[in-house]
Amino acid sequence: MTYAFDPELAAVIPLLPVVDLTDLAATRTSQAELLTQLPVPERETAVDVRDVYVPGPEGAPDVMLRIFAPRDHSGPLPAIFDMHGGGFVLGSVDLDDQRNKELCEGIGAVVVSVEYRLAPEHPFPAGLEDCYAGLVWLAEHADELGVDVSRIALFGISAGGGLAAALALLARDRGGPAIAFQYLGVPEVDDRLQTPSMRAFTDTPLWNYPRAVFSWDAYLGEGRRGTDDVSPYAAPARATDLSGLPPAYVSAMEFDPLRDESIAYALALLAAGVSVELHLFPGTFHGSGLVWTAEVSKREAAEGLAVLRKALRV
Repeated sequence: MTYAFDPELAAVIPLLPVVDLTDLAATRTSQAELLTQLPVPERETAVDVRDVYVPGPEGAPDVMLRIFAPRDHSGPLPAIFDMHGGGFVLGSVDLDDQRNKELCEGIGAVVVSVEYRLAPEHPFPAGLEDCYAGLVWLAEHADELGVDVSRIALFGISAGGGLAAALALLARDRGGPAIAFQYLGVPEVDDRLQTPSMRAFTDTPLWNYPRAVFSWDAYLGEGRRGTDDVSPYAAPARATDLSGLPPAYVSAMEFDPLRDESIAYALALLAAGVSVELHLFPGTFHGSGLVWTAEVSKREAAEGLAVLRKALRV
């Protein structure tokens, strides 16, 4: 299929890594190696980074959190709780290191990134429960972290955006912690895979229909995808009550199989009385923000900072 990609993005597509989910071990290894080869920014950010291990869900291992704290800001500061992407099967906190440093310094916020367990070794709800345990720890240790507990935002892109949406639901239904805002970048929220964009985009870069099938089968377990036996905490698009959720920003990319479910979830939030900002970026594909030199990617990144600053009252 031919796509009208933004010219700056189209020029880079042949250089993008091929994601082979059929060999997860090899793909995870190559992804980790690729992260070590990325160029180091010319200017070092004024951010202190440390890892801590906090109690995990009952009966589960401790959860590792990576904490990014700005050196030049005094508290109490807002906090951003980050969940990395990777289709529920790939990625780690390392994946978001550079962006989290930029969020930390650019906003003046403490950023906490969670190392949640991956599927298929640990299917739903393991990863989400890890995220919830990390969020609870952040709220309970707000004072020592210099965090204003009334200004905590959830942040996620792709599967991370799906986890952020699910975590907002879970926190609401469990009575806390309080969430001020949810940033849902191209969120993966619907296991049914029946939207027009999902059915049409079978060969788009980085993410497409076949990879979405693999992702959901790994996360939910074989045979559950698309059935009635799927929790809205796994696939938030299935939630029938979105009232009382925090305000949200939702982004969508034009040639992304997740485009239509992202838009539909934003509209469902709006219909439930939740304040929503929705932005569809033209000529883009899933993960096109990786091409950070493109003008459309620069706009996306700048908008993210502006949205979070406003939401967190910075």
